[in-house]
Amino acid sequence: MVAIETPEELTAKARRIRRHIIAMVTEAQSGHPGGSLSSVEILTALYFSVMRHDPEKPDWPERDRFVLSKGHCTPVLYGALAESGYFPVDEILTFRQLNSRLQGHPKIGTIPGIEMSGGSLGQGLSYSIGQCLAARLDGRDYRVYCLLGDGECQEGQTWEALMCAPSYQLDNLVAIIDRNGIQNDWFVDETMPLGALDAKLEAFGWHVISVDGHDLSQLLAAFEEAKETKGTPTAIIARTVKGKGVSFMENNPDWHGKGPSPEQAEQALAEIGE
Repeated sequence: MVAIETPEELTAKARRIRRHIIAMVTEAQSGHPGGSLSSVEILTALYFSVMRHDPEKPDWPERDRFVLSKGHCTPVLYGALAESGYFPVDEILTFRQLNSRLQGHPKIGTIPGIEMSGGSLGQGLSYSIGQCLAARLDGRDYRVYCLLGDGECQEGQTWEALMCAPSYQLDNLVAIIDRNGIQNDWFVDETMPLGALDAKLEAFGWHVISVDGHDLSQLLAAFEEAKETKGTPTAIIARTVKGKGVSFMENNPDWHGKGPSPEQAEQALAEIGE
């Protein structure tokens, strides 16, 4: 991987991924734009600055792993993988079509770069723990980055995994929580409040960092701090806006899982910019 060095280049890459997300869900007239747009900067930082990976060798044993636990947000993952060179960019318009490799949830064995078959929420962190333990057994130093939604953090299995990881001192594990405040079709705090999430994770033994999830400099600093943290896993709580970058989608539960009309897509692309 050739890392992108300048903030301007990273910002431009994030803008391209946002445009891909709108293109995908508009063409398919389905998909999940809100939670994909909220996590664009997270994946931009990981794929183009932080992670050790090579699209020419997607099965490279030493690669860092990215696990999309909130598996319905494939548009942002497909956008990042296409921009990284894992598959042709023009293939994104086949998203959610019959016989397409780009299905609504990630599936191992479709396109290169997919690390976990996702769908049911709450499973990704447990899977990531397994990957981290495998690295220890194999004597490898790769890192595992797992992206969870905040609504997903209501799942019991997620809390079992949150208790488990510090007990194994998995300092090669980073959990990123996309704290956009909306789950499915309503607000997290009105559905099942998570309360003081940072204090809860710290009580379980995690090293916790809170950042603006749309500020690339804060994200990069947090990922660097995670690398330097030894003896315990790191949780990055990324405060984000669901639907970020598109005015009528921002903080609007209506845009959890549907595609815009052609007119709405035109407005969205104009707001995102070239």
